[in-house]
Amino acid sequence: MTSFLKFAKLCKKVECVSGTLEKIDLVAGFLAELDESELYVAPGFIMGTVFSSGSDLVMGVGPSILYEALARACGCPPEQISSMLRATGDPGLVAAGVVQRRKPLGLASFIGGEQLSISEVYQRFLAVAHASGKRSHDTKIKNLQFLFSQASPLEAQYIARLAIEDMRIGVGEGGVRDAISKAFGASAEDVERAYNLTNDMGLVAVSAKRGTLSELNIILNHPIKMMLAQLGEGIPAALQELGTAAMEWKYDGARVQIHKDGQKVRIFSRRLENVTASLPEIVSAVKANIRAKSAILDGEAVAIGQDERPMAFQEILKRFRRKYNVEKLAVQIPLRLFLFDLIYLDGKSIIDRPLRDRRALLETIADPSMLAKQVLSNSSEVAEEIYRQALDAGHEGLMLKNPSSVYAPGKRGKNWLKIKPVMETLDLVVIGAKWGEGRRASLLGSYRLGCLEPETGMLLDVGWVATGLTDEALSDLTEVFKGLIVVERGMELELKPAVIFEVAYEEIQKSPNYSSGYALRFPRLVAVRDDKSIEEADTIERVIALYKAQRGRNTAS
Repeated sequence: MTSFLKFAKLCKKVECVSGTLEKIDLVAGFLAELDESELYVAPGFIMGTVFSSGSDLVMGVGPSILYEALARACGCPPEQISSMLRATGDPGLVAAGVVQRRKPLGLASFIGGEQLSISEVYQRFLAVAHASGKRSHDTKIKNLQFLFSQASPLEAQYIARLAIEDMRIGVGEGGVRDAISKAFGASAEDVERAYNLTNDMGLVAVSAKRGTLSELNIILNHPIKMMLAQLGEGIPAALQELGTAAMEWKYDGARVQIHKDGQKVRIFSRRLENVTASLPEIVSAVKANIRAKSAILDGEAVAIGQDERPMAFQEILKRFRRKYNVEKLAVQIPLRLFLFDLIYLDGKSIIDRPLRDRRALLETIADPSMLAKQVLSNSSEVAEEIYRQALDAGHEGLMLKNPSSVYAPGKRGKNWLKIKPVMETLDLVVIGAKWGEGRRASLLGSYRLGCLEPETGMLLDVGWVATGLTDEALSDLTEVFKGLIVVERGMELELKPAVIFEVAYEEIQKSPNYSSGYALRFPRLVAVRDDKSIEEADTIERVIALYKAQRGRNTAS
């Protein structure tokens, strides 16, 4: 049984080295020594995700619960914790400092008692995730309180960061993938494919240890990453790339992945969250109109108004967020499903079959009313007409797909191209905020944005956005972000990374003031993308590519 202290020491070492290869070597060495039960847990811990998306479990721990548990475990007044937060800005360092000063209650791990193990920490986190009902708040605090009462300062640092799923050690999906590959002699490609099919890095690590990676495949009722589209450079260029293309409307809706298992239907969002309970009419439509014993379907849920035009994207997200009075909101914001792909059918994965075959199978099991209309053509004139029809109907534009392409989970490439009339935007993570002034003093009025460094999972800031926000929107966002405040310093807050903003801008400029080295000029909020996960945020590479493309620049200078 591996102690959590050993895990914490690994994290400290990884956090202190700057080289990606050195980080991977350290993680690989650690993973290679774990038994299977610990190996199932450790990769997620390293990435800062306690549970895989398919488990339906979420920690649900905000900074306020974390700090209350710390205060109770260590006999530390909340005012002292707040002061330490302002000084460090890091919940982990605060936890380590509080435990260091802890009053002598529960020091079993230092006076001959058993140390915390990785498995015990995971079991406590399971109890936190399972807590529900009126006493859930107390249950969460008591389990965290126990962990902090038994932890050394170094263990407390990483327990705190894990509890709010913000590890800050500079190892993301790519790093853990390469570490699993190195630890067990598997190819990085095989590890990545297995992860994209299962979305469970712990399962992938155990399979790599057993030498059974090739046996992993899609699992019904367990969501997989969705295939993604790349922005095309226009219809002529896209058709030159693809030749004959499968042409579809790009719907102004929210992506859904639907798992049908007999009469049981589960619906997952683009973030792979289970949203079944929020979308009862989609469940009913699938039960009534899909003629298959089991299937995994890919499509778009669109909110259709009384004028038969799509409602605003934010209206759709209200449906996905709603947990209570779902039926009432469903009347106000009715959803219609448009299916465009089939991933799994009657016990078999079909992702390696070409799109034309998957579409043909989809047409045999789905009522035509549920299908996204598709036209196969190599004609620019046909594509332009479909594009115009989509825009006239209030949708976003055109999808052009390679009919020979396989379904590539989690991949964004040239086999699926989207054509849109809007200017280039960036999907950026909200990592900080500032309180407003005057009549907006009680609202968070501006937001600090970060782009993703893919290998490390770190977020690099690219500036602030305050334009494009109404008072009503600011009020709603303030409520969302209040539960994500990590530390507050005067007017400025640091936030747990959890929300993506789609942001338009006039120009990207070089700037020494931000960790990315770039800044957005005149940024404007386009939409809050609750449907996207942090891993889907735009990367620093895309920011640099867009910077180079401005005014025909071909170099970074």
